[in-house]
Amino acid sequence: MAFAIKAEVKDPQAQTFSFTAQKTMYGGKHIADGDAIFVFASENEGGQGLVACGIVTSSEAVPRRLDLERQTPRVSVSIRRTALAARRLGRDELKRFKDWKDGRPETELNFKFYRQATNKIVAISGETAAFLDTYF
Repeated sequence: MAFAIKAEVKDPQAQTFSFTAQKTMYGGKHIADGDAIFVFASENEGGQGLVACGIVTSSEAVPRRLDLERQTPRVSVSIRRTALAARRLGRDELKRFKDWKDGRPETELNFKFYRQATNKIVAISGETAAFLDTYF
């Protein structure tokens, strides 16, 4: 299974990335060691969108807080970078893909990342993973 994360990335060229207690949506809570992942530097945090791809080296679910009635599942992950993005792909490039039922990889990314602009980990389809591979 493949995943994508949109989060604050302090050093887009780092060999490894660590993200603590990240929100998960759209199947993101199923992320596991060995999964492929695409890293997007959040534009909300001054990033530019897709920056790297890698392999999850560790993943750990964050325990739910008992004092909250509703809580989005959260996961902490570490990633070993395998490649840097060769082309730009971010909010500006994806915002025109708004036909939620057209089945395009660009639309899946726009829907999962930018319809609700919060940082998060999401599961992505094989078609979308193959599309993202063309950026490396």
